[in-house]
Amino acid sequence: MNIHVTEMTEAPSRAEVETALARLRAWAATASTEEIAALDPTIGRLAAAPYPVFERHYPTEFRADAAYKDTLPDLQNGPSSLIRGANRQIQHVGISNFRLPIRYHTRDNGDLTLETSVTGTVSLEADKKGINMSRIMRSFYVHAEKTFSFEVIEAALDDYKSDLESFDARIQMRLSFPARVQSLRSGLSGYQYYDIALELVERAGVRQKIVHLDYVYSSTCPCSLELSEHARATRSQLATPHSQRSVARISVELKDGEGCLWFEDLIEMARAAVPTETQVMVKREDEQAFAELNAANPIFVEDAARLYAEQLHADTRVGDFRVVASHQESLHSHDAVSVLTEGNTFAQASLDPHLFSSLIHRG
Repeated sequence: MNIHVTEMTEAPSRAEVETALARLRAWAATASTEEIAALDPTIGRLAAAPYPVFERHYPTEFRADAAYKDTLPDLQNGPSSLIRGANRQIQHVGISNFRLPIRYHTRDNGDLTLETSVTGTVSLEADKKGINMSRIMRSFYVHAEKTFSFEVIEAALDDYKSDLESFDARIQMRLSFPARVQSLRSGLSGYQYYDIALELVERAGVRQKIVHLDYVYSSTCPCSLELSEHARATRSQLATPHSQRSVARISVELKDGEGCLWFEDLIEMARAAVPTETQVMVKREDEQAFAELNAANPIFVEDAARLYAEQLHADTRVGDFRVVASHQESLHSHDAVSVLTEGNTFAQASLDPHLFSSLIHRG
């Protein structure tokens, strides 16, 4: 007698699969982890809870009302138990290089709107996890439409110090300031751009207003000039002294009650100290004049620091100051540098390792 066994080759229907899967998950709901793990791995995955189907369409109609906002997690402003690392005060924490247009008043009664990079930081007590970074930006934007003054920046600092419940704070604003500069002899003029930074610093309840200026000039080596002239005089040998593009970063603390120190004033002080500023518009007569101007003002990097200091010390609007000069030598493959400070504001034992490399201006 032949017995025919029906082979299970027909695939189960979707309804049969869903029923079996539901029974399997019902069993898994009461089974132990070990029991589920003992199943065939493929079946074990089926026993797990189904992965939810998330909405993939951006809900443009959704509005976050006050009740919803109250449910949002705020890890950055969490309790001190969430602090990682040493439970120590942080002197400065905040945001750097958020940019916006700021309107500046010039000495000659004109207004300029310039792209400005803002850095805002506050102190953070040891037992606080963190700060709400966006509050710094929001506080600054409240005042951003006003024409800049240190009073405006003080109001912004007051706001975000209050919002973030911090003791110390700092705002720094970096900009490129255009000024029209006359050529030496041709009567042409062009725009020179000066890197300027403004700082308002509050520390232990004391506020300081600081301005930084990068002034770019040519420096002719006095030693090289004398050697070149010696070759001409003794051997009728044509020789040229080496000169190079150089940069001075001049930082000044402003004294209260002494009047406004305009950007243009600080630029003119630098130019009075070292008149060999790099040129914008140049014809042949200007190039010749520039060569003569350099020969009339040969300068070592030590001279430069002292000449700038002489101008700053003579101005009653200037308190503490620092001069960092870098002569980016055409003779050597290294630079000649000097640092001169007056007062406690800029005195420091250690220098930023990238300080002098940041003084290179490529135009």
